[in-house]
Amino acid sequence: MTTNTTPQTAVTQQGPAPAALLYAVIGGSLLTVISAFLAWTWTDEFPGDLTYYGSPAPIQFLSLVAGLLTAVFALSALGVKGLRWLTPTGARKPVWILALGAFAGTWFTVLAIAVVLGGFAHLEPGAYVALVGSLVPALAAYKLPDDSRKATAAKQLLPAWAEILIITGVFALGLYVITFGIDTDDKEPQLFVTYLITVGFAGFALLKAGLFDRLGALTAKHRQVTLIGTAAAAIAFPFIQQSGDTYTLIAVNILIFATVALGLNVVVGLAGLLDLGYVAFLGVGAYAAALVSGSTASAFGIHLPFWAAVIVGALASLIFGVVIGAPTLRLRGDYLAIVTLGFGEIFRIAMGNLDGDSGPDITNGPNGIPNIPHLELFGWNFGEAHTVGGIVLGAYANYYFLMLLVMALVVLVFSRAGNSRIGRAWVAIREDETAAEAMGINGFKVKLIAFALGATLAGLAGTVQAHVNSTVVPENYVFAGPVPPNSAFLLAAVILGGMGTIRGPILGAALLFLIPAKLAFLQDYQLLAFGIALILLMRFRPEGLIANKRAQLEFHDDTADQAPTDLATAKAGA
Repeated sequence: MTTNTTPQTAVTQQGPAPAALLYAVIGGSLLTVISAFLAWTWTDEFPGDLTYYGSPAPIQFLSLVAGLLTAVFALSALGVKGLRWLTPTGARKPVWILALGAFAGTWFTVLAIAVVLGGFAHLEPGAYVALVGSLVPALAAYKLPDDSRKATAAKQLLPAWAEILIITGVFALGLYVITFGIDTDDKEPQLFVTYLITVGFAGFALLKAGLFDRLGALTAKHRQVTLIGTAAAAIAFPFIQQSGDTYTLIAVNILIFATVALGLNVVVGLAGLLDLGYVAFLGVGAYAAALVSGSTASAFGIHLPFWAAVIVGALASLIFGVVIGAPTLRLRGDYLAIVTLGFGEIFRIAMGNLDGDSGPDITNGPNGIPNIPHLELFGWNFGEAHTVGGIVLGAYANYYFLMLLVMALVVLVFSRAGNSRIGRAWVAIREDETAAEAMGINGFKVKLIAFALGATLAGLAGTVQAHVNSTVVPENYVFAGPVPPNSAFLLAAVILGGMGTIRGPILGAALLFLIPAKLAFLQDYQLLAFGIALILLMRFRPEGLIANKRAQLEFHDDTADQAPTDLATAKAGA
């Protein structure tokens, strides 16, 4: 009897989640989906026009997607054949997170309608259906017992063509999600906030479900296919823009911001040097390129070809990096940070004073260097629209493709440098400089190389930025401000995305550029919201959104906690 009781108890505690709760989750989620096809308000004064029946507005479409995802994962928790692969590490956490995301997005939308229109009297029955439909799954999923487990290998391996098809589908879906966010109208901030809520909760749920780990295994197995898919998705972006160049310009600025963040990642993420004036190197490259690119306001009157201007901008930043780094890199920690902060401010002030009154007439002072001509490479004018395959691409699409090439070059340099002997020396310096020097590493030389390389990559991006903006002014290169890029946002992009990785700073830069651009209505409260978001990130994911294995082990290693338990178990067994 005793032998049979223990297994039955284990099955009761570790068995599947109660079916009644899962059916409640599914029912409420389907109700949320149905509500998306109903009118949520009777007036079209709310942005997006939620007055139609049978045709969901974009903001309703997000609730529809959140409800469908919640229902599908709940069916996976029920053990429906063909859906079990969705929850390799357990179903309770992803189901609850998805239900919570649908609840947060839907309730935010309904409350926004009431606030914008002046009361709940403006709501139609569809809004109330959405409120109830999203509330039920959140409450039911919260009561589900925890079924977390370690992911096991798939019982049946897919053929190679099926795995490649999955990777292709994921890239296509990712391109659609990114395009949806970038293309949201600036006049509809409620839509973008709901988009952030939905995508954020969905991404967190997929992470907890273990799907990102499985996707990572597939992409590592088919590395060439992954690289081709990444390039194809990036190249396809301008071709699917229906509203001209507006959102392509946002994408260009994101690529510039991400390229500079990768350069800073060499300094901060690999070498562990806290640089608070890094945006100055971006300015050095931009000013150097502007002075030799044929601007009517240039003090030199020189018009070099673009390849020569790129070399001038990169070399100028390299020289500034060496000149600033040589006397200061013997400092450590906060002292180095203060010195680099001072350099950033000195650069901005100096550029503003070189106006012919306070100093030599070189940079035109606070007015900057305007009228920088568009690039022209091999007869291809970057300032004109071009037709490719019957699709008209605007002028900024030209700069978008150019920045893709620059980004690819920077990624290649970063990856090769990080995996080289000098890259391992950077990591050693970052972890313990005293121990690294005791092992024979020349700390000063290694740090100076990192500083110079990071400055060069920033200057490279600055040369393109000067032509994209067609003007360069000192106020673009401040330590902190509501509009990126600035030193504070660049550092935050590296920390937010994940120090020492390639994808992390790119994702962090995209978020930190896109969110302020779309939430301009917050105005002076942007930095407050940004600070709150960083606090939450440091609390729940201190290693960043995309962390390397070393950082994950540092922040989430439970070995020390398990050691006493294992020792006690061993003693009890003895």
